[in-house]
Amino acid sequence: MYDWANSAFMTVVVTAVFPTYYAAVLAGGLTRTQATYYFANATTISLACIAVLSPVLGAVADYRASKKRFLLAFLTLGVTTTALLFFVRQGDWLPGLLLFGVANVGVNGSYVFYDSLLPHIASDAEMDRVSSAGYALGYLGGGLLLLASLIIILRPSLIGIADGPGSSTLPARISFLATAVWWAGFSVPLFRRVPEPPLTRERDERLGTSAAIRASLRRLAETLRELRGYRHAFLLLIAALIYSDGINTIIRMAAVYGTEIGIPQKAQIAAIVMVQFVGIPFAFLFGAIAARIGAKQAIFIGLAVYAGISILGYFMHTTLHFFLLAFLVGTVQGGTQALSRSLFASMVPRHKSGEFFGFYAVFERFGAILGPLLFGAVVAATGSSRNAILSIIAFFIVGALLLLLVNVPEGQRAARLADEGIVRA
Repeated sequence: MYDWANSAFMTVVVTAVFPTYYAAVLAGGLTRTQATYYFANATTISLACIAVLSPVLGAVADYRASKKRFLLAFLTLGVTTTALLFFVRQGDWLPGLLLFGVANVGVNGSYVFYDSLLPHIASDAEMDRVSSAGYALGYLGGGLLLLASLIIILRPSLIGIADGPGSSTLPARISFLATAVWWAGFSVPLFRRVPEPPLTRERDERLGTSAAIRASLRRLAETLRELRGYRHAFLLLIAALIYSDGINTIIRMAAVYGTEIGIPQKAQIAAIVMVQFVGIPFAFLFGAIAARIGAKQAIFIGLAVYAGISILGYFMHTTLHFFLLAFLVGTVQGGTQALSRSLFASMVPRHKSGEFFGFYAVFERFGAILGPLLFGAVVAATGSSRNAILSIIAFFIVGALLLLLVNVPEGQRAARLADEGIVRA
C-alpha cells in the first residue's frame, strides 16, 4: 500500500502536473531554456541531498531498529511540502522549485527505509513477485489520482470551479493538495500492519542517540569495507547507477521536454495517465518473466526497450508520437525498477538491509542526478532538448554492459552466508 500511496506524488508532482504547471505558470517570466535549466538543477540538488544522507541514516536505522520512524519523518516532510505547493502561483518559480526540491527529499528518503523492509517480509523466492506487485499497485494508485486530476483540470466545473481570477490555476493546485492527502492516508496500513524488523545481537538499545550515531558510522565504514566481499551486489549498484540515470531522466524530464516541443499540457497528462494503466499488467508480466528466465535477463529486456525510446524520442514531433513513446515507457518502467530492487534485496544480508539500501539509494539517486545534470548542460549548450534526449541512450548501453558482469547466484550465496553467521553467533 505504500507503493500505492507514494506513487501519487511521482505521477502528479514529479511526472505530470507540476512540471507542466511550472513551465506554463510558475516560470512565466523565464525563457523556455531557462525554465528547463532551473528545473533540472532543482532536481539534481534535491537528489544529491538524499544521496548524501541516506547511507548514514540507513545505518542508524539498522542499529536502532528504527526504519519505520525514519520512514515516517521523511513521509511527513514530503507530505507537508507537497501540500504547500497549493499556494504557489504565477511567477513563483523559485518558491515552487524550493518546495518541489524538499518534497523530492521527502519521498526519496522514505524509499530508503521502505525498500529496506523488503528482505524482512519476503523470502528469496518471493522477492521478485512481491516487488513487482508493489510497483503494479503503485501504477494503479498513482494512475487513479492522476486520472482524477486530469478530469478536474479538463472539467473544473465538475467540482464547482467557475471562471474568475485565479481559477485557471486552481485545478492544478488542488491536485497537489489531493496528492498530499492521498500519500499520507494510504501510508497508514504500513505503519499499522508491517512490523519493525527486530534488533540483532550486535545492536545495543541502551546507547544514547549520539553514541548510536557514532556506532552507526563505524558500522557504515565497516560496510564500505565489506562491499569487497559482496562484489556482485556492488557491481549491480554500479550498473543500476548508470541505467537508472536514463530511466529517471526520462521520467523527470518528459513533461518539460514535451512542453518545449509544443505538446499540449492536457495531452501530456493524458499520456502519463495511460503509462500508469499500461504499467499495471506489464509490471506483473515482468515478475512472471523473471520467474522463468531470471530477474537479470528480464532487466536486459527493459533496457533494450529504453534504448529504443531514447532514439525515437529524438525524432518526436507530434502528440501521436508522444503517446506512442508513453506506451513503450509503460511496458518497461515498473518491471525494470521493481526487478532491480528485488534483485539487489536478494544479494544483501538481511541484518544490514537498511544500510545496504542506504547505499542503493545513494547509487540510485546519483543515477537520477547525473542524467538531469547532463540534460540541463546539453540544453544550455545547444538551446534544445533533442540532443539531450538522444544522449540518454549511453546510460542504457553502459549499464547493460556492467550488468553482464553480475553473477547473481554467487551474490545471493554471499548474502545468505553472512546471515547464517549472525544466527550462529
